[in-house]
Amino acid sequence: MSVPADSRIRELRVSAYRVPTDAAETDGTLSWGATTLILVELDAANQTGIGYTYADASLAALINGHLRASVEGQDALAIGQINERLWSSVRNLGRSGLAACAISAIDTALWDLKARLLNLPLAQLLGLRRDRVAVYGSGGFINYDNARLSDQLASWVEEGGCSWIKMKVSADAVHEARRVQIARAAVGDAGLFIDANGAHSPRSAIAFARRIEEQQVSWFEEPVSSDDVAGLHQVRQALDASGQNMDVAAGEYGYTADDFRHLLEHQAVDVLQADVTRCGGVTGFMQAAALCDAFHLPLSAHCAPALHLHLCCAAPRLRHQEWFHDHVRLESMLFEGVPQLLHGHITPDLTQPGHGLRLRRADAQRYAA
Repeated sequence: MSVPADSRIRELRVSAYRVPTDAAETDGTLSWGATTLILVELDAANQTGIGYTYADASLAALINGHLRASVEGQDALAIGQINERLWSSVRNLGRSGLAACAISAIDTALWDLKARLLNLPLAQLLGLRRDRVAVYGSGGFINYDNARLSDQLASWVEEGGCSWIKMKVSADAVHEARRVQIARAAVGDAGLFIDANGAHSPRSAIAFARRIEEQQVSWFEEPVSSDDVAGLHQVRQALDASGQNMDVAAGEYGYTADDFRHLLEHQAVDVLQADVTRCGGVTGFMQAAALCDAFHLPLSAHCAPALHLHLCCAAPRLRHQEWFHDHVRLESMLFEGVPQLLHGHITPDLTQPGHGLRLRRADAQRYAA
């Protein structure tokens, strides 16, 4: 392994792509018809590292106008130093939300660039622990009719070999109980997960969990808002007391290590989720993994499966990766090198340096925002 004589970052480029969904989609608290990806590219020593986040196209202006100066001209191998500059620069802007998403895209591009400069797969650079990652199929949007709900969930079991399937639910307990029953029939003995996206209060979440007890749902994601740490703890305590084997999961809106620490210290979750596109990139995701290790709790990667794959291969206590319908479709449209689902797992290509993703520039251009 040789280190380039000059690893200074020559240029940062940012672009935005807005890709329509294949149909309108609704979860417990939001509806949407398109997904916007913000791409960061970093050049050094004839190599290019890429990272991305899912946010609004306005993020490109923040990266171009505010964060660029903390990156260009810096040593691509000194990721810690660049990170300190980036996080310090957004102190008065507010670290969470858009600033964290922007830094996430840059940090991921830095790690990809470093691995490419060293001619190493990113998983090996981070410390390979496993050579494949289990995934769970994720979709089941609330606005789907019963036939589409059944077909989508069943396909991940029958064709994808997934051991677990996740669907969206709203706060309408009667309607959602029927949908969960339909989902259980569709997936057979596979693990059934539900995601309320914070639609419930603690009391209604507990009541709903009891209403669907016969369907043996084993995962309740964001039963209440992830900002309501006490409410998550309340739901978790009630489910434990009732003897239901149902994990409470949250963390997809964790932007900093402190966000994850608060969830863990308050015993708010059985499984912590982290999203590389929001939590500070590769650096932040691996911090979340280290916190899970310290608290002896499992970690699950949220969305963006192609971008998470190498990180998941290196993270301690990893349980699984979300195989989210929207992002699987979008990543395959915009990038080469995306993983393929086989027998419920995805596997990195360890013959390629970095995370192995390459932009399909001509294909992406039609979605430029």
